[in-house]
Amino acid sequence: MKVDYIVVGIGLAGISFCEQLKLHNKTFVVFDDTSQLSSTVAGGLYNPVVLKRFTPVWKSKEQLAIALPLYAHLEKELDVKLDYKIPVYRKFASLEEQNDWFAASDQPILSEYLSETIIKNKNKAVEAHFGFGEVLNTGRIDVKTMMKAYKADLSINKLLFEAAFDHDAVNIEDDIIRYQKITTTNIVFSEGYGMKQNPYFNYLPLVPAKGELVIIQAPDLKIDYVLKAGVFLIPLGSDLYIVGATYEWKDLSNDITDKAKETLLNKLKKLIGCSFEVVDQVAGIRPTVKDRRPLVGRHQKHKNLYILNGLGTRGVMIGPYVAKQLYNFIENNEPLDAEIDIDRFSF
Repeated sequence: MKVDYIVVGIGLAGISFCEQLKLHNKTFVVFDDTSQLSSTVAGGLYNPVVLKRFTPVWKSKEQLAIALPLYAHLEKELDVKLDYKIPVYRKFASLEEQNDWFAASDQPILSEYLSETIIKNKNKAVEAHFGFGEVLNTGRIDVKTMMKAYKADLSINKLLFEAAFDHDAVNIEDDIIRYQKITTTNIVFSEGYGMKQNPYFNYLPLVPAKGELVIIQAPDLKIDYVLKAGVFLIPLGSDLYIVGATYEWKDLSNDITDKAKETLLNKLKKLIGCSFEVVDQVAGIRPTVKDRRPLVGRHQKHKNLYILNGLGTRGVMIGPYVAKQLYNFIENNEPLDAEIDIDRFSF
């Protein structure tokens, strides 16, 4: 078999890059062994504002301009609902926070995202004496549904190998790569935390951060917006809500823990006053980077090996943006944004 690309990993980064390949009529196959779960536990929010500090997300406008059309396209191609438009409410803890919100909303870079109207809380099940600020142009991508449908489509078209990728079996001969019975020109690694086992890129400073979410059922809560107040509370319909997320840097298993569950529920109980039942809990390892920028670029020695990783907690926004950058870098020799280029970690 001869293809233009092998893509290793089919989370948010891998899907985004595969879509670039399809758009430009490039042939490819994908290897994925489902060992990395960061995308499957993603809350899926796209939100252009850092709500802790009321500051803009890095290149949020550029990211959304690429990401939202991509998800709309995938909805049609995969015949699934993915993009749920839903406002994000930031709970105010004080009058000072309200004033900080108004000051931020006056900034040109944030004015189109931060509503200047304070929303009063009318829901008796929610504790919010100082009301909410509303973030505009927000929503949720159903990442789990997207990944399941995308992998099924790859399988139907015989483009998916559900197997671990053997890095030691890569045979590089000038501009040609041989792997098992496949000949290709380029390999793009989008392995998430699995990058730590990749001998070509494991020198990069990927910081694994375990995250856990719980899903609750709360029939009396009745909110139709995402609520941010210490935790995110994300409606899923049928009285189900995601509560997340935790951050853990020592336990790097994919196992759920009572500690994370207790942490999330303690924060939740300070936010809502109605009864609820925990119906599920999930865990995964996020691939993060200390400077909060993705890892994108070319191997220093092997010029046809590439990496697309480190999307962090905002993968649904940044994934399509950096995938397009990487494709244009490989095929059109366009320079990568210096902030994401792995050359920033050259020794």
